[in-house]
Amino acid sequence: MADLHRRSKTVAYAQFPNYLEQETKFLSQAAEKMETSVQDLKGKLHQKHKRMLSPNDRLSREVHFAVSNISGCVSYMLPPKCQNNCVTNKYRSITGACNNREHPTWGASNTALARWLPPVYEDDLSQPKGWNLGFLHNGFPLPSVREVTRKIIEASNEAVTEDELYSDLITVWGQYIDHDLAFTPQDENRPSFQGAINCQITCENHNPCFPVQIFPNDTFSARMDCIPFYRSSPACITGQQGLLGNLSVVNPRQQMNTLTSFLDASTVYGSTAAAENKLRNLTSEEGLLRINLLYFDNGLEYLPFVEQVPSSCAQDPRENEAERIECFMAGDTRSSEVLSLTAMHTLWLREHNRLAKALKELNPHWSSETVYQETRKIVGALHQIITIRDYIPKIIGPDAFEQHIGPYQGYDPTINPTIANIFSTAAFRFAHAAIHPLVKRLNMQYKEDPTLPNLQLHEVFFTPWRLIKEGGLDPLLRGTLTTAAKLQVQDQLLNEELTKKLFVLSNNASLDLSSLDLQRGRDHGLPGYNDWREFCDLPRLRTEHELMTAIANKIVVKKIMELYRTPNNVDVWLGGIVENIHPDARTGPLFACIIGKQMKALRDGDRFWWENSNIFTDAQRHELGKYSLSRLICDNTGLTEAPLDAFVLGKFPKDFVSCENLPSINLGAWREVLQPELLCGFPAKVEHGDFIHCFEAGKSLVTYSCHHGYKLLGQTQLSCTKGKWNSEPPVCQDVNECDNQSNLPCHSSAKYVNIKGTFQKIAKCVQTSKDTICGNKKFA
Repeated sequence: MADLHRRSKTVAYAQFPNYLEQETKFLSQAAEKMETSVQDLKGKLHQKHKRMLSPNDRLSREVHFAVSNISGCVSYMLPPKCQNNCVTNKYRSITGACNNREHPTWGASNTALARWLPPVYEDDLSQPKGWNLGFLHNGFPLPSVREVTRKIIEASNEAVTEDELYSDLITVWGQYIDHDLAFTPQDENRPSFQGAINCQITCENHNPCFPVQIFPNDTFSARMDCIPFYRSSPACITGQQGLLGNLSVVNPRQQMNTLTSFLDASTVYGSTAAAENKLRNLTSEEGLLRINLLYFDNGLEYLPFVEQVPSSCAQDPRENEAERIECFMAGDTRSSEVLSLTAMHTLWLREHNRLAKALKELNPHWSSETVYQETRKIVGALHQIITIRDYIPKIIGPDAFEQHIGPYQGYDPTINPTIANIFSTAAFRFAHAAIHPLVKRLNMQYKEDPTLPNLQLHEVFFTPWRLIKEGGLDPLLRGTLTTAAKLQVQDQLLNEELTKKLFVLSNNASLDLSSLDLQRGRDHGLPGYNDWREFCDLPRLRTEHELMTAIANKIVVKKIMELYRTPNNVDVWLGGIVENIHPDARTGPLFACIIGKQMKALRDGDRFWWENSNIFTDAQRHELGKYSLSRLICDNTGLTEAPLDAFVLGKFPKDFVSCENLPSINLGAWREVLQPELLCGFPAKVEHGDFIHCFEAGKSLVTYSCHHGYKLLGQTQLSCTKGKWNSEPPVCQDVNECDNQSNLPCHSSAKYVNIKGTFQKIAKCVQTSKDTICGNKKFA
């Protein structure tokens, strides 16, 4: 085993840009503060009594509650209050809360991932598998994840078997949808009683650092002694001995999902009110999303740039640093990760604005809020249709789809749609083994062009400048539609672009996606491959011979046994990606089961699923069913031809059809006839807010809401009675976030100040005997 106390040779390490929304950041920090404080208090206690820290030692209930409260965890654990009116019955909340009225946090953003099996930690609470040197699992130590990568998973860029059925777009959609469903924030470096820990320079396991060990003969060893790895942030009040009010209960560490679990296009709209607020064009009467005002793609929109500048995205090396192209801003913070993903985000931005303008033209009486919510509802439905109808059956196969998902039977409020840890951390990462090392851009004749050369994958990480300066979306989409996806082959899993050159943002650093995937599974305490096979009613594999019944490649099986010594120790992600794949699927039976179960839960446990009879009319559902990914491309790019099914690999022009011959949605099904009950006239507008007009039980109602950062004063809902509204419209008043002692750190650090609609960080502060002076501002 490598020396755990060696220091990395690379200090200035390029890290994945991890932009967190403020609400998510505060919640993540609250959980980290609580975890660190509990450990520090135990450390001080044991130092006082001159004995070692034991994981089972407990603080008193009073101390435990006080730490929970001070850290900020308690306020975030309170369930949301669910309103029941015509608006909340028509439109989902941006956070996903109250989708299920009996269980309002099911599927909501900033809540813990679900557990389908109990986690496996080395101390039963929070220490990852592989944390303690010499710890035995089923009688054997776990192999280093980097050794597993090198000996089993890593393949050369040339070792690619291309998929004969599907285009590279199927891999792009998988990543895009993954980013609609889950994102777990990483722990930050933080000072504690034991001293400050910097995960960029330590090779020691010490929270929050869980570095990937590197051996002397590794290609990484010339640059660093270990690959830095930050543990995922814990969910509040987990990873402790005891739950609030019951200290005898073992409450193992859980991880957060910062996104809504639902297939709801949170990639477009965000998963918090603050994120949504930044993405919307609130001055538009058409319910539009914000666009980039500096650059256009042949007259079509680009995503707006992030507000945090300079951002971490790479720049064109040929250009002056003064002309920066920043990272793009979308509903998910990873939208600039690779060019193809950015393109998909851009398509949906354009589609929202296209649909919103058309709906406003059909219904000029609709308020901006109504147009926005109706468009958001349609876009969310289209995400569901493309995923469940067109994508998932190709991934898990028609037989597994019938077994694990089946036909839609209606909304079931007893089903929890929350994304499972095993799904987001392992099963839905199957596609990492299907990523092609080459990115092609093609001209209008679908031929390679010297002005748009092919790129290696590492050349498109965090490079939005390539879209803006190198031809826009069209050449990239032509390449994606006609390039075969990489086939997942047992001895050709992740290529060198992913295992040696991942996320290169500087000249001296790179990551290994395979090792990160394996390490993340151990960090999250995922049970092993055999435990999950048993969960899916598949036989446990106890010997090398039995392992060969699930993995046909005997050389791969022998390497697995040499490293793990027993099938019971095989990491679930590795086991899932090396299983034999059915000819009609792109996953083995284990991941087909897990993906199928998750998709069924997302569909049946979603009150706003597009097929639910209460969400759209029969005519609207009929129109939505005509939609396709090819139609999305036709309506929002310069392409005039596309395949009938964009996921199916085809050649141009013989497998393409004219966009005019592709079915499209007739929005006439959304035309609203003015009701005779509108005797009161149209409701009055309010500054910093908007309204939605609807009818319930034959009664004309208007429901007001305020933009994020404002609170509503007055009556939320007005009704039309005897020719007039029963109350004056409410007022939207600015919220002083810095008055909220449990929310923001303004009161303690004086580094934030309230401004209209939000708050901002201000200059470095100096404390005097009477006041706190921050820049040129003085605070009592």
